[in-house]
Amino acid sequence: MRKLILPILLVIAVGGYYIFSINKANDQETIEALKQEITVEEEVIPATELIFGIELTNLEIHEGKVTRNQTLSSILSPFNVPYQLIDELAKKSREVFDVRRIAANRKYTILRPKDSLSSQAAYFIYEPNPMEYVVYKLKDSVEVYKEARPVTFSERSVSGVIDRNLYLNMIDQGVTPDLIDQFADIFGWQLDFQRIQKGDKFKVIYEEKIVDGQVVGIGEVRAAYFQHFGNDYVAIPFEQDGQVDYFDEDGQSLRKAFLRTPVKYSRISSRYTQRRFHPVQKRYKAHLGTDYAAPTGTEIRTVGDGIVEEARYSQYNGNYVKIKHNGTYSTQYLHMSRIASGMKPGTKVKQGQVIGYVGSTGLATGPHLCFRFWKNGRQVDALKVELPSANPIKEENMAAYNQRKAEILQLISNVPFPDEDPVLVINN
Repeated sequence: MRKLILPILLVIAVGGYYIFSINKANDQETIEALKQEITVEEEVIPATELIFGIELTNLEIHEGKVTRNQTLSSILSPFNVPYQLIDELAKKSREVFDVRRIAANRKYTILRPKDSLSSQAAYFIYEPNPMEYVVYKLKDSVEVYKEARPVTFSERSVSGVIDRNLYLNMIDQGVTPDLIDQFADIFGWQLDFQRIQKGDKFKVIYEEKIVDGQVVGIGEVRAAYFQHFGNDYVAIPFEQDGQVDYFDEDGQSLRKAFLRTPVKYSRISSRYTQRRFHPVQKRYKAHLGTDYAAPTGTEIRTVGDGIVEEARYSQYNGNYVKIKHNGTYSTQYLHMSRIASGMKPGTKVKQGQVIGYVGSTGLATGPHLCFRFWKNGRQVDALKVELPSANPIKEENMAAYNQRKAEILQLISNVPFPDEDPVLVINN
C-alpha cells in the first residue's frame, strides 16, 4: 500500500509544481503584456503644443510684421476673413485694443487650419509691445482679449564721467533713452541738463524688464547720483502715503508740481527773452517761450495735471494745445505736427500724458516745440519760475527714511567711477 501511495504523491507534487509554474508564467506574461499596453498607450499621447496659450492641434502658423500703412483688413483678407467679420472685429475690439492703433514694424501671428488654403483664419494675434499681445478669435464667435507675458527684473548699475553730454555718454554704455529720460526727470528741478559741464559724474542703479531672455524696458530707478561742479545730488526712492517718490539726503522731495521739460531729453534752441531776431519775420521781437529742438514726431507731454482749454490750428502757432492747470498756472505747446487723439476743450489730462507731436506748423523754420508758461495770467520764463515742491518726508516716517537712505548711499558707493576702474562699470 505504501508503495502505491508514494508514487501517487509524487505525481501530485510534480503536477502541482507544473501547474504553478504555468500559472506563474502566464501571470508574468500577462504583466509584461499589460506593461507593453501601458507603454504603447503613453507613447501615442502627443504633447500639447501651445502658442499664445492656444492649442496648435490642426493649426498652422503664419508670422509677419505690419508694413507701413497696412490695415487690419489688408492683413486678414488674404486669409479668407470676410470684410463683414473684420468690421465686426474692429468694433468689438475698441475697448480692448483699437485696431486703428496697429503700427508699422509690430509683429503679428495668424493661425489657420492645416492643409486648407481656402479655410478662414482662426486667430489673429497682434503684439503692440514685447510685454503684451492681443488675441482676436475669428472662428465661431468673435472674441478679443489682451494678455501679458511674464516679466522678470534684473538689477544693473551704470556710472560715467561727462566728456560730451549726459545723453551721448549714457548711450555709449548701452543705456536706453527711456532710462535717460527717467534720470533727467528725477533731477529735473535740481539740475539744468542743458548746462552740464565736462567732468560732471553720474551713477544710476536701475531695474531692467526681461521677457523671454530679452531686455524689453526699464523698471524702477533704485538710486541715482549726480556730481555737478563738485556738488553732490542724490535721489533716494521712498514710499509715503502710498506713493513712491524721490527725495534728497535731507528728506526734501525732488519733485515739483510740474515736469521740467515737455519734450523728453531734447536741446533748447531758443530761450525766453524780450528781444530775439525772429527767423521768419526777420525782425527783433519778444520771444515769450522756450524752444525745444527735436525730430518731427517726437512726443510732447503735458508738464502737469489740468484741463485742455484749446486744441486747434492757427496761422502763427500752427497746431497747438493750451492747458489750464489751476487758478495760477497755464501752459501752451506750439507748432505740433499733429495734436494727439482725444485732445479737445474740456479734456482732463495727467502729468506726463502725450498731448501732441513735434512739428513745424505755423511760423516755424524747422521741427521744434515752443513751450509757453503763464503764472497769474502773465507769461513767464518756464525755466526760472519758482514752483512749490511736493511734500517732504513726514516726521513720523523720518526714522524709516534714514534707514532707507543709509542703504541707498551704500549701494551708490559700491558703484565705482571710470577713473576708479580702467573700464566703465556696468554691473549685473
